[in-house]
Amino acid sequence: MIPKLFAQARKIVFKFGSNTLADNDGRINTVFMGEFAEQAAELVKKGKQIVLVSSGAQVAGLSTMDKWARKKDIHYRQALCAVGQVELMGAWQRAFAGQGLRIAQILLTQDDFSDQIRTLNMRNTLFTLVDEGVIPIINENDSVSVEEIKIGDNDTLAAQSAILWSADLLILFTDIDGLYTRNPVEGPGAEFVPEIRDFEELKKNITIGSPGNFGTGGIATKISAAERAAGFGIPTVIANGRRPKALEALAAGAQRATAFLV
Repeated sequence: MIPKLFAQARKIVFKFGSNTLADNDGRINTVFMGEFAEQAAELVKKGKQIVLVSSGAQVAGLSTMDKWARKKDIHYRQALCAVGQVELMGAWQRAFAGQGLRIAQILLTQDDFSDQIRTLNMRNTLFTLVDEGVIPIINENDSVSVEEIKIGDNDTLAAQSAILWSADLLILFTDIDGLYTRNPVEGPGAEFVPEIRDFEELKKNITIGSPGNFGTGGIATKISAAERAAGFGIPTVIANGRRPKALEALAAGAQRATAFLV
C-alpha cells in the first residue's frame, strides 16, 4: 500500500524527529541528512513537491554549546534552540546544496495557526517557495514559544503543515519501524501493525509508551497527528528514518512501515 501512496502523491510532507536526526553521540547526523537530500532530489526530479518539518534545534545546539548541556533553566533551553536552529539549518542547507536545491526556513508557533491572516500568509509563502523549486523547512519557534502559544511537538506541527499546504501524504520519520501494539523495547509480545483504518479501534488495542530521550513526542502524538491529517483526507506513514536509504525503500515497498489510510 505504501508504494501506491507514494506513487499517487504529488505533495509530500516529511517530518524528522530529534532521535532520527541525532547520531549515536547525540549530535546532528550530517551523513543521514545528506543521504536524505539525495533521495529527496530524485523525488523532485520526478515532479514531486516536498516540505520538511524538522526537529533538532536543541540537539544541534548541544553539539555547539555542550557547556550548557546540564542547564535546565527555560532561558538557557530557549537560547540553546536559538543557537541550534542556525546549526540545524546550516546542515540542511549544505545537504540540499549538494543536490543543487535551495532551502528556506519557516519558524512557527500555535498563534500563527490561530490567526486567519497569518495562516493565509503562511499558506501563500509555502506555495510560493515550492512553486519556485525551494524546499521549505518548518520548525517550531522554540526560542520564543511559551506555554500559551506552544505547539508542543513536531508531529502535531507536521500534521498542521500538511493540512495548511493541502498535502497528499504525510511521512513521520522516527527511530522505530512503525506502530506496534506495545513498545517493543519494553518486552516481548509487541505485534507490528502495518495498516490502520479505524482510529478508535486502534486506541483500544495498543499500549502507549513514553516519549524518546530527545523528542517531546511519542507514539501517542504520532497517532494524534495521523488522525488530524486523516480528517482532511491526508494519509500518514510512520517509518524508521534511520534505515539505509529509507525514502527509496519505502517508495519501493522494501521497508516495512505503518500506513494510516483514509
